[in-house]
Amino acid sequence: MRVLLMQDVSAAGVAELDGFELVRGSDPTGFDGVVCFLIDPVDERILATPGLRGLATVSVGLDHIDLAAADRLNIPIAYTPDVLTEATADLTFALILAAARRLGEAERYLRGGRWREWSFDLLLGTDVHGKTLAVIGSGRIGRAVARRAEGFSMRVLAVGRDRAQLEATLAEADFVAVTVPLSDETRHLIGPAELALMKPGAILVNTSRGPVVDEAALADALASGHLGGAGLDVFEHEPEVHPALLEQERAVLVPHIGSATRETRDGMAALACRGLAQILRNERPPNLANPQVWDRRSG
Repeated sequence: MRVLLMQDVSAAGVAELDGFELVRGSDPTGFDGVVCFLIDPVDERILATPGLRGLATVSVGLDHIDLAAADRLNIPIAYTPDVLTEATADLTFALILAAARRLGEAERYLRGGRWREWSFDLLLGTDVHGKTLAVIGSGRIGRAVARRAEGFSMRVLAVGRDRAQLEATLAEADFVAVTVPLSDETRHLIGPAELALMKPGAILVNTSRGPVVDEAALADALASGHLGGAGLDVFEHEPEVHPALLEQERAVLVPHIGSATRETRDGMAALACRGLAQILRNERPPNLANPQVWDRRSG
C-alpha cells in the first residue's frame, strides 16, 4: 500500500510505516493513506480521492481538516492527543514568565549594546508567584498549565466558554492563558471587549490557535498601556504577524514552537504514523479524531 507524506516526517514516524511505500508530495491520487501536518489544508477534494482509506495528522489541532467532509466520506483520521501536552504547557508557562519579567526586551537591550551600568529600576517587571492565573480552556493543556501554576503558589481560575464566567474571570486575573481549540465559537473569543475587561497591567498568553485572539485589538491594548504584556506562540495568519504586534516591545513572540522538543515531535510523528498504519491494516487505532466513522465502517 502507498502512503503520501505531505511534509517530511521524522525517522520515528517513518519507522511506524515500515512495509508501506512512502512518497513525498501533495497529490493524493493513487494513495491509500496520507500523513499531513497543521500547515496542510485537507479539504473535501483530498478526502474524496478514490481509494483513500485513511489520514493521519501530526498535530492535536484539527482546524486544517474538513471534519464534516471526512465524516460524510467515512475517512478515519488519526491525530496526536496527549503526547504534546506537557511540552506545550511548558512553553505556555515560559511565555508567562518571559512576559512578566520582560525577558525579550532585556535580551534586546543587552545585545543592542545599551547596557552600560546596573540600575535599580532597569526593566522592572511583575511577580508571577502568588498572582491569579485564568486558564481559558480546561482540556489537557489547560490542566497541565494549572499544575505548573501551583508550583508558583498561584490562584488558578479555570474557565470555559460561558460568557458570564469568562467576563468575570478576565476582570479578576493578573495573567490569562488561552488554551482552547479553534472553532467557529472560539474565533476571536478574545477581542476588544474582552481585552478591555482585563485588569490594567494584566498579561495575556496564547498557545492555542492564532485566530482565537484578535491580534489588532491586542496590539492596541498593548500600545495604549492597558495590558502589561503578552506572550504569543500562535498567530492569525501564520507565518505573517500583524505589523502592529511586531512594534510592541512588551509582546514576546515565538514562531509556533509549543510542541517543539525533539522528544515531543518524535512522539507526535510516531503516534500519527502508527495510527495510520493501524487504519490501513484494518485495526482500530486508539487516537481517532472521528471514532464514529470507524464504528460505521465496522458496523
